[in-house]
Amino acid sequence: MRFTPQFLEELRARLPVSEVVGRRVKLKKAGREWKGLSPFQQEKSPSFTVNDQKGFYHDFSSGKHGDIISFLMETEGVGFPEAVERLASMAGMALPAVTPDAARHEQRRKTLYDVMELAAKFFADTLASRGGAKARGYLADRAISPATQLQFRIGYAPGDRFALKEYLGAQGIPTEDMVEAGLLNGGEEIPVPYDKFRDRVMFPITDVRNRVIAFGGRALEKDVPAKYMNSPETPLFHKGDNLYNLATARQATHDGAPLIVVEGYVDVIAMVTSGFKASVAPLGTALTENQLMLLWKMVDEPILCFDGDKAGKKAAWRAADLALPHLKPGKSLRFALLPEGQDPDDLARSGGRAAIEEVISAARGLADIVWSREIEGGTFATPERRAALEARIGELSNGIRDEVVRRYYRQDLSERLRNTFAPEGGRGGYGRGNFGGGNFGGRPGESGRRFASRSFTPGAAGRAAPYGGRGQAGSASQTINRGPYQAASPQLANSPIMRGQRSAMSRREALILQSLINHPWLLHDHLEEVAALELAHPEANKLRAGIIAAFAGDHHHSPDVEEQAEKMRADLEARGFSQVLQRVGGAITTGAVWGVQIGAAREDVLSTWQQLVALHQKTHALLREKKDAELALGEESSEANLAWLKDVSARLESLDGTEALIEGFGELSGRFRQGV
Repeated sequence: MRFTPQFLEELRARLPVSEVVGRRVKLKKAGREWKGLSPFQQEKSPSFTVNDQKGFYHDFSSGKHGDIISFLMETEGVGFPEAVERLASMAGMALPAVTPDAARHEQRRKTLYDVMELAAKFFADTLASRGGAKARGYLADRAISPATQLQFRIGYAPGDRFALKEYLGAQGIPTEDMVEAGLLNGGEEIPVPYDKFRDRVMFPITDVRNRVIAFGGRALEKDVPAKYMNSPETPLFHKGDNLYNLATARQATHDGAPLIVVEGYVDVIAMVTSGFKASVAPLGTALTENQLMLLWKMVDEPILCFDGDKAGKKAAWRAADLALPHLKPGKSLRFALLPEGQDPDDLARSGGRAAIEEVISAARGLADIVWSREIEGGTFATPERRAALEARIGELSNGIRDEVVRRYYRQDLSERLRNTFAPEGGRGGYGRGNFGGGNFGGRPGESGRRFASRSFTPGAAGRAAPYGGRGQAGSASQTINRGPYQAASPQLANSPIMRGQRSAMSRREALILQSLINHPWLLHDHLEEVAALELAHPEANKLRAGIIAAFAGDHHHSPDVEEQAEKMRADLEARGFSQVLQRVGGAITTGAVWGVQIGAAREDVLSTWQQLVALHQKTHALLREKKDAELALGEESSEANLAWLKDVSARLESLDGTEALIEGFGELSGRFRQGV
């Protein structure tokens, strides 16, 4: 059997039905279910329902009913194997190898589930017996009631080296199965396997279907080396792929409960008994990437609740670093830090639900945690230290893979930098929200000079506007505080480039955007280049973000390039960019740039793109250099500074003439070269 029942069960557990169906059907929440129009036949009123908890969809109009596999088979006309393979790719699951032993291995797993269930029963019975008195005393001290002990199936492993082994052996379980299930210590160097867990309070660990797959044991004696001990890795248990209380939390989040991550088993139990049913914990390790994905499948913003000591802060910082590369629009983390010296169990016993709610309501966002860590205990009195902070913040933001989220983190953190180090008037070059690698939109070495010599009219009110902002209105001699560049003189303020960024979109920026709209395939190889481009016009920036977001939606990978362009334009119009698209078209005053148009040969498109980007980058570099030259001339009216300004101005003028080189490309598309 290629796909074992266990593999298919895990596949269904990883992919909610609403996620799979939602790629084809627009769903709306309706109580515990989702509703939408039937994908199988035309209808005006929604009669198609999806239930994630039960794992199926039902279409009342056609009578069709099934799970995620049958949905793909019905809607995409694929067979069972292909449907499973597509879903496995969506879930990030490796396909099982086709081997003659697959069925035998699956049967072994079923046997191990039975073994673990028998072990859980033995531990629970032992806790309730005379021999479990010491363990019951420990649980009473932790305010874990008998009812709660039954709810979480808590048990006790006696101190005898062979107690569990003898019990399971009496039930006909082979010693090899006990070792494979992680219940006995065995191996070549251990001739007589013996119980792994001894004199410990036992916490069963279950999978998403509530089957026991492992145990966590809490030692009752103080001199034991390991206070907590988990089952080893087994065919059933991989500690980085599961969470304590996962099955119960999944149901609770479906019913609307907030998902809270704490550090240990007893913390989870304290949270659940205080009314926070959707509480989970990692299994003896720091939060893993797979566990993070499990959390995000349940809710968009789980709350990580850590102890209020140094170790708790470090755990929060590790989780933040883990999450940053994987952030997606809407998917993030929040952090709740407990009072110093208290864990959730302490807080629940001392203050009850109200105390926990107060902590949870004060949870902070991920960006806030990252910023707090970088400035905590630091002194930034020198430019070098501020530069080091800026570089570190840039590195953290650049690690975010999703372009849209990365852009917003850059904006947020640059605003924090600006507010921290330039509160009086926004000076210091931190206001643009467009940085990479620690250089906030400017050239290396530029920020210090800009900090010292930015031109402001004495008494002018207001701080410099952020990237693409409006700034304060003032006299004609005042610095123009709009867009990503601040004009250092009235002459520069009235230059065509500066006028263009405040009014109409420049022709070159429009051509760049039109290239991406008509040829989305460019983004496959040039995504980072597109994201790093400095676009002066605010609407160009917004449209660029919309193009990247639409591309990330995976709707523009058709082999038909014209179909790609149609889908891109439709996506952008659906996102509210219709008027901006019209303004882009209006800014292109010539039809000679054949390489940006639909139907151009791939080679022509690439040649045109390379020319456009090279000229655009060169123009922006010269614009910044011209500002520096004007500032230098204003500070010192020397022949050298005047010559520098004239040279930069001449190079800008010659660059305007070079624009013609991109016109007329299209020989490979059946067009003749013009204007070269």
